[in-house]
Amino acid sequence: MKKIIPVVTLGFMVAMPSMASAACYVDYKAKQNSGGLKLHYGVMKLPGAACNNNAAAQQVVAKRLAQGGWKLLAIMSRFDKSGLSQRQANAGAYFLKY
Repeated sequence: MKKIIPVVTLGFMVAMPSMASAACYVDYKAKQNSGGLKLHYGVMKLPGAACNNNAAAQQVVAKRLAQGGWKLLAIMSRFDKSGLSQRQANAGAYFLKY
């Protein structure tokens, strides 16, 4: 029993950093006002540090969209890679673009 506890503890120590840095995704709505109002729905991959922090997620998404001339309207949801396939068709050209 004494040998099992250190092994289990070591297993958690190794697994925790990988769990914290696991990638996540968001789906969002954005707008662009140049040449008339344009809207789009998209899906974006976030770095692990932004996955569990709403403010960080908002900043990452807004900054990436701004590089393409878009303004973030809303983050719809946050999910893991199992939710990608159901959103791909709706996101179209904006699926993992930014």
